[in-house]
Amino acid sequence: MPFDPASLQQFWPMPANPRPIMTIGAGSIVTDAHFPAYQKAGFPLAGIYDPNQEKCQQVAKDWNIPAFATLQDAVNAAQKTNAVFDLATPPAAHCEVLSALPDTAAALIQKPMGRDRDDASAILDICQRKNLTAAVNFQLRFAPMMLALKDSIAKGWLGDVIDFDGWLALDTPWQLWAFLKGLPRIEISMHSIHYLDLIRHILGEPSGIHAKTLGHPAHDVAQTRTSAMLDYGTNTRCNLSINHDHRFGRRHQACEFRICGTRGAAYVQLGVNLNYPDGEPDILEIYPAGGDAWVNVPLRGSWFPDAFASRIANLQRFGTGEDETLISSVSDAWHTMALVEAAYESSALPATQPQRKP
Repeated sequence: MPFDPASLQQFWPMPANPRPIMTIGAGSIVTDAHFPAYQKAGFPLAGIYDPNQEKCQQVAKDWNIPAFATLQDAVNAAQKTNAVFDLATPPAAHCEVLSALPDTAAALIQKPMGRDRDDASAILDICQRKNLTAAVNFQLRFAPMMLALKDSIAKGWLGDVIDFDGWLALDTPWQLWAFLKGLPRIEISMHSIHYLDLIRHILGEPSGIHAKTLGHPAHDVAQTRTSAMLDYGTNTRCNLSINHDHRFGRRHQACEFRICGTRGAAYVQLGVNLNYPDGEPDILEIYPAGGDAWVNVPLRGSWFPDAFASRIANLQRFGTGEDETLISSVSDAWHTMALVEAAYESSALPATQPQRKP
């Protein structure tokens, strides 16, 4: 059977009866990605709460939804409508919000899963103690291009994946996120965590990681550049080369993955990061097993915002038994946080020094 790019999965199936979504947090990610995706997919919005009431009221007005004055008010309203909770909260706030949710609630938690591995462990404990159906919003797994990539691998069009190269040369406007100033961990925990999580999704658990992450003289944020090599044994090579300070024009900038298998290969462009925040189109091309040329996969959506709808669709479908697996459950996401922690630990260690001539 010839390779048919149109047959590859790009969207997660919707639940038969979509539940309302109660959003906690009114930051730009909500108005730029969460709400546009939910509205486009047809999920009802139950309301919003944010301790910054001025911002909360404005978002509620813009989207014609209820605004709540306290977290408890939002929780009470959610229970009346059988809503799921969408935590668009900073990492340091996750534990407090999760502790306020009713037992057995369904919740989607903004990435990262806390500030570090200890936070992730505390979040996991809360979710297990309260029997929450909880997942982390590692939505890159659900981007149309990545769903199609995963589907092409599952169908054998690449063979066994033995090479994964991630190359980013960007001019990222860090000044857009004032809250990053002063945080000790930036690039890996807030950005490349997406790529580490995706790699786990495709290749499974690495046996280790070598990493170096560092800042740039032009910024006062902690880190903006990272190199990492993940250890998958003797057959599979996996590297990330990330530079958010390539500020020399668009011509040689890049945000792309090259994935090679024993029988085929794939090329992916993550367009949202190019010319941010305007972005460029996502791209997926496949060189399928048995083929003799690259084939473009026409994408019917993009990482932002479409992945956010597919992400919460899986959460809702798992809760009703329509899906057997909750992807990026808190138990699984903990391992992404552990990989992030290992990357920082590796970066703090000295490199292996060559022997010097006496």
